[in-house]
Amino acid sequence: MTVVILCGGSGTRLWPLSRSLMPKQFVKLLGERSLFQETLRRNRDLGDSLMVVTHEEQYFLAQDEADEISIRIDSFLLEGVAKNTAPAIALSAMALEPEEVMLVVPSDHLIPEVSAYHRSVNGALRLAIQDHLVTFGIQPSSPETGYGYIQAKGEEVVAFHEKPNLERAKEYAKSGRHFWNSGMFCFKARVFLEELQAYTPDIFEGAKRAFEASKGSGTMRRIPKGVMEKIREESIDYAVMEKSQRTRMVQADFAWNDVGSFDALAEELGSDEQGNFVFASKEVALLDVQDLIVVDTSDALLIAQKGSSQKVKEVVSRLKKENPELIHIHKTAHRPWGSYTVLESAQGYKIKKIVVKPQSRLSLQKHHHRNEHWIVVSGTATVTVGERSFLVHPNESTYIKMGEVHRLENQGKIPLVLIEAQVGEYLGEDDIIRLEDDYQRSE
Repeated sequence: MTVVILCGGSGTRLWPLSRSLMPKQFVKLLGERSLFQETLRRNRDLGDSLMVVTHEEQYFLAQDEADEISIRIDSFLLEGVAKNTAPAIALSAMALEPEEVMLVVPSDHLIPEVSAYHRSVNGALRLAIQDHLVTFGIQPSSPETGYGYIQAKGEEVVAFHEKPNLERAKEYAKSGRHFWNSGMFCFKARVFLEELQAYTPDIFEGAKRAFEASKGSGTMRRIPKGVMEKIREESIDYAVMEKSQRTRMVQADFAWNDVGSFDALAEELGSDEQGNFVFASKEVALLDVQDLIVVDTSDALLIAQKGSSQKVKEVVSRLKKENPELIHIHKTAHRPWGSYTVLESAQGYKIKKIVVKPQSRLSLQKHHHRNEHWIVVSGTATVTVGERSFLVHPNESTYIKMGEVHRLENQGKIPLVLIEAQVGEYLGEDDIIRLEDDYQRSE
């Protein structure tokens, strides 16, 4: 069995903690390990291999987090653009042998009872071997309006239901026949592809063309953005599970939380003695208020009433038009070579702290709209400008003129830290023309 971990979500309902370049599965929300790391830990012994499906920009985050806990990921499937779960699962199925059983799991769920989880997986495996498409249903603990529901009679799936209103959710929670749709699945690669081709042939054909156009094999396969964009975006539930006659459900007997909202996160973290949940980077004082969720980051502040955190997606939708960078990235951004932190930004200039990991380097690049000044704080920088390479030591600086081809490298054994001052009319991150890149980034 191959465990396929879907790791491409953006976690918009947990903004501003979660951003598209640092989604919730990689944020250490509940302790020393991220949800992605916990997913790796509880699944590493279940199958013969681990496959991670993620966006190409998140590959290095996933690899770094796996290295941090000494778990080997056997293969990566990197999407140029996310198209929801049906195409992602189709592409991963095409990378496997037809009779291989796939356990498909999200990367951002909290399941603390590992032994009970393993028992449920074994039950699903039994049904998958019999050529069924198996989903996992969670016994509702409350009338939750943020989840889809599965109506079942034993292992037989009767119907799938959309996220209900509160009144309908109360009916589902009392019925004993309705279960939260966990988004976890188990089936043979061949069976899934047969059902996808039968019920949603356009997605099957689009995924097939994308897979044939993919680059690489074995441990890493990249799906180009151009062919991914031609696939219709769809969930596995709509594309296959709601239509197929081969579906079965395993009733999961473990605690489960998709940590999909701040209300869900508050359940795990608990509240203070006044009943408030505060996630902040500094001390926050609240007077004569109650039932609040307060989330403070270096560049955004969210204050919401408990029970309303599902509406964060509405805020994110508005910000996509008004300030898209605020939902895309934190002030500290992680890159395969290290990280950078925006210290100050205003019209015409931006100041960053850049940290380059030992034996790492940025792409060979140029900019059309900005000049850059680099001042080394610690470590030694190897700088390439045009045909010339030279060293820059602590308390020394250099200047990169607009349009010049350049590269920053750390050949040392300690992190390189420098301050970068950008000056220009446009300072967006998309003003980077990569000429060579060690990490094969497409943009």
